[in-house]
Amino acid sequence: MTQGYTHHGEYKVVGGKLVVADLLVQDGAITAASINGDFFLEPDEALYDLNDALVGLPATVEHSAVRDAVNAGLREGAVMFGFDADAVARVVRRALGHATTWADHAWEVLGPDTMPIVENVALDEVLARQVAAGTRGPTLRLWDWNDSAVIIGSFQSVQNEVDAQSAAEHGIQVVRRISGGGAMFMEAGNCITYSLYLPSSLVDGMSFADSYPFLDAWVMEALASIGVKAHYKPLNDIATEAGKIGGAAQKRLAGGVVLHHVTMSYDIDAEKMLQVLRIGREKISDKGIASAVKRVDPLKSQAKMGRAEIISAMIDTFTRRYAATAGTVDEATRQTARELAATKFSTPEWTARVP
Repeated sequence: MTQGYTHHGEYKVVGGKLVVADLLVQDGAITAASINGDFFLEPDEALYDLNDALVGLPATVEHSAVRDAVNAGLREGAVMFGFDADAVARVVRRALGHATTWADHAWEVLGPDTMPIVENVALDEVLARQVAAGTRGPTLRLWDWNDSAVIIGSFQSVQNEVDAQSAAEHGIQVVRRISGGGAMFMEAGNCITYSLYLPSSLVDGMSFADSYPFLDAWVMEALASIGVKAHYKPLNDIATEAGKIGGAAQKRLAGGVVLHHVTMSYDIDAEKMLQVLRIGREKISDKGIASAVKRVDPLKSQAKMGRAEIISAMIDTFTRRYAATAGTVDEATRQTARELAATKFSTPEWTARVP
């Protein structure tokens, strides 16, 4: 911390530069500020504009108020490279203690534990609510399952997304999750799915678009470690040069908690998927099934590794990066998930709430 300042915060822009805020807070307001880092800013004098814009703001200031003050305070023609007003707002909120960093939390990792897909979906809600209640710390959980399902987003129509006859013929159930986004085609061992349960303070002031790559930066590092160069394709797709390999979904719940999950293809039967998912059929209606199958390039072919090896590399990366420890799901939590699976996620009322 720069000498004379009482509050310090740091934020590394995803794909950008480090922004640091050193603040002096007296009588509930910012009385002096120093924004610094390895970013670029033109002209040099615009740095004074950034600092002056923060002076006088209350210590309880909201993200949007900081952002607006910065934008209003910058002189005409000023240009920021590698950061923006939102990044300044984020680091100021961190310095003031309203926003948190990964390192501010004690993370747990729950390794794969085989259970029915509907219980995996129910457990997402149960664990997220535990984090909101403060009975569980922020957690990463890797899924595993031995059945088959199409998991549709909270707002998707069953009839528009799933060919019921084809799904029945293949023994594939339909399960609706609590987050938005698109359908997930899941058979035993065909994909890699994980969930993050985290306090909303970690994504304070972030839009959904900004929070997706921020929360999955560790996954890009893990994939790179096994030779897969992946990147985020807005809004929520994870892709390589060969095409899409996965997608993310998110739900911000009451109580200040975020559920964020990702499914990446490992060895998906593309032809079966396109028979079951109507949306897939429409997307490739002008290209043909053979063309669509060729576009599917799952991790198995890219990494040349077993699914368990890839999951292990992911866990290792997350554990090292965030000093996480191994955790467990107690039997009471499992039972709560089973009950929720039976009373909510397995019911026609929930599954067909958007017919």
